[in-house]
Amino acid sequence: MANMSKQMSPKQKRLRSVAKRNRARHRTRSVANERTAADLRIIGGKFRGSKLRYHGREETRPMKHRVREAIFNLVGPSIRGVHAMDLFAGTGAIGLEALSRGATSVSFVERHVPTAGIIGENVAALGVADRAQIVTANVFVWARRDVDLPDCPWAVFLSPPYDFYIERLDDMLDLVERLLAKAPAKCIFVVEADTRFDFDLLPTAEEWDVRPYRPAVVGILRTAAADS
Repeated sequence: MANMSKQMSPKQKRLRSVAKRNRARHRTRSVANERTAADLRIIGGKFRGSKLRYHGREETRPMKHRVREAIFNLVGPSIRGVHAMDLFAGTGAIGLEALSRGATSVSFVERHVPTAGIIGENVAALGVADRAQIVTANVFVWARRDVDLPDCPWAVFLSPPYDFYIERLDDMLDLVERLLAKAPAKCIFVVEADTRFDFDLLPTAEEWDVRPYRPAVVGILRTAAADS
């Protein structure tokens, strides 16, 4: 092995070193994903402690438990009686957490078909199929349609891949603006990003309550009552 290493060109050595680092990163991610898959559960409310299925794929990034707990501590009792929307839903953990804490119904929007199937399994396991709608669609396209949504207050959770705030920034801003334009009174909007996103770009930027939960940054907006 030593003789083979000596015969390698500098370029081959660099490529070998990069491949070795990539394999190490992949192993680290795989262990982290397996740990998340084993630990993913509802944090509070009626279904507290219930385990959720998660396939462990890297394209699905469940919100960290501490971030989800912090968000629901902030929105508090306001979640009761609302219609929740879990956009870029992944495992459905956010929407199911909302149901557990008193939301009357939830719409999950997830474009990846196998992942949407996992949401269906989690919904069935908790026995909430009558209060859950699973939409397999691109969130940006879905939001442009004339979607029939409840007139009651909403709790809208947007937790996309962080790269969307770089690669699809205009789409993300358009999505928030469209949903705000359609929203009834007394809604809650929760946007999860990372430190690369400038929350001042959002509509009514001064009204968002922005808090860091490294590496996440979360913005919460409460829309006004109808008579305001």
